[in-house]
Amino acid sequence: MCEHSSCAATPVLDDYELLPNSPLHVNMMAGALAGITEHALIYPIDAVKTRMQTQPAGLYSGISATVARVSHSEGAAALWRGVNSVVIGAGPAHALSFAIYEHFKTVFGVDDHGNRVLESAAAGACATIAHDGLMTPFDVIKQRMQLQSGSRFANTLACARQILRSEGLRAFYVSYPTTLTMNIPYHSVHFSAYEYFKKTLNPSKQYDPVSHCLAGGIAGGLAAAVTAPLDVVKTLLQTRGVNEDVRVRNHVHGFKDASRFIYLNYGLKGFLRGVGPRVLTHVPATAISWTTYEFLKMAILGSV
Repeated sequence: MCEHSSCAATPVLDDYELLPNSPLHVNMMAGALAGITEHALIYPIDAVKTRMQTQPAGLYSGISATVARVSHSEGAAALWRGVNSVVIGAGPAHALSFAIYEHFKTVFGVDDHGNRVLESAAAGACATIAHDGLMTPFDVIKQRMQLQSGSRFANTLACARQILRSEGLRAFYVSYPTTLTMNIPYHSVHFSAYEYFKKTLNPSKQYDPVSHCLAGGIAGGLAAAVTAPLDVVKTLLQTRGVNEDVRVRNHVHGFKDASRFIYLNYGLKGFLRGVGPRVLTHVPATAISWTTYEFLKMAILGSV
């Protein structure tokens, strides 16, 4: 015979996957903490990806070589430079993203019977538009500080002020159309794949962090690989103001210019620069994010 407290907690775990209508503040709080955790833990790998995508071919030839080169010439702390920017931006951006996603999950009937892939993708696309509107300026600052030239900035605020003073407000959103072009398909694949694998791995719909972790990692890795070429274009646009190549600074102004520059200088394989660290970043990042989000949602709802 179980004690009263343990019996009361059982329905929360058994019916966990039936909680898409959790309150707005719960989704936002869980989403914010999940986003901060995700970005902070995988930040050094993301810094490696940025170096590999923006520097001349051969300078950073692989993940281990890039880590060794940066650590030797600039110190290991350089791989964490700019992390404050994503921590500040990820909280509100992910809070909004998860709140909107949960809302449209209900609107589109994502949790209805069966694997509703298109509905999950549509809900993910809606969440992306809001998320990127908040996160893009912080992402620009982050990538500027991840470059070797970012060492001249004392902190995140100094970097933001320099961008605003030298390039204007437009610099913070020059990559926004490209970011949406990348992230709408990214999150459409990401969210739909997550819902599919979550239901496949956890048909009982009980709270299961292992299935959340595996589904999140698979979904993130798949989405990252599919959209890698667009990420190369986005990174070039976001770092063009400090790019060592004068042609980039003077002639790359949008998606078409950036795509042409990459193709003419590196060929088709140029669009896959940094794909290794990108996937390596997103697999643990999305695994951490979804596991943290689902746990916090369960914990908060289980305590009320």
